[in-house]
Amino acid sequence: MHYQTLLTTLEHGICTIIINRPEKLNALNKTVFEELNKVLDVVLAHVEIKSVIITGAGSKAFVAGADISEFGDLTKEEAMALAKRGQDTFARIENSPKPIVAAVNGFALGGGCELAMSCHFRIASENAKFGQPEVNLGLIPGYGGTQRLVQLIGKGKAMELLMSAHLIDAPEAKQLGLVNYVTTPETLLEHSKQILTLINSKAPLAVAGCIKAANAVYNETQDGYAVEIEEFGNAFATKDRKEGITAFLEKRKANFTGK
Repeated sequence: MHYQTLLTTLEHGICTIIINRPEKLNALNKTVFEELNKVLDVVLAHVEIKSVIITGAGSKAFVAGADISEFGDLTKEEAMALAKRGQDTFARIENSPKPIVAAVNGFALGGGCELAMSCHFRIASENAKFGQPEVNLGLIPGYGGTQRLVQLIGKGKAMELLMSAHLIDAPEAKQLGLVNYVTTPETLLEHSKQILTLINSKAPLAVAGCIKAANAVYNETQDGYAVEIEEFGNAFATKDRKEGITAFLEKRKANFTGK
């Protein structure tokens, strides 16, 4: 598929999605959201896509934020609809049964930080900067930032960052648990692909079950332990579970098929 604001490649089961608006520091506008939803449809529909990397074009920014030029003079209702659109798209990323990793190169601010946090985990290059600077505009995060930042780094530090608009660098982001690894800018994508190659070698339905059960920790409408029991049962009923246990007993590498 051809996109106006995204570049996509597929290699060894890993789909790399590049947000490609470098002249705007990859800011999120209406078209980006529409095309992210389209590419998520493609990812979920095609069995040859096993996992996803989301990154930004150029070396300056992952995503520097929402495209403020689109905000204009929205009514309260229009502003709420805008926030819901962003939240709905990022919820699709968070709940994807296929792993989606953010490879953060440069600024991940506002909506960009929210996009990164909706991914299953984050890898950052040394030049990455994270923050929710919305209070500088008289706003608050609207795409899930107030919720996911608290979940990922704890309430006290999240409160400080949300209210002060303070930016943090990659080492501090790692120390806080916001990112898993810090790499050089040159090795960022390679490192991301190495981790996903390892994950892609595991049983896809079991990976999806891990995502669903771990996400249930933060879902107040679900009992996470009950979700785990259900997903454990689902995994037990798969051909991959039989193959995994047989391979273990036969001391050989398992050949998972996603069935």
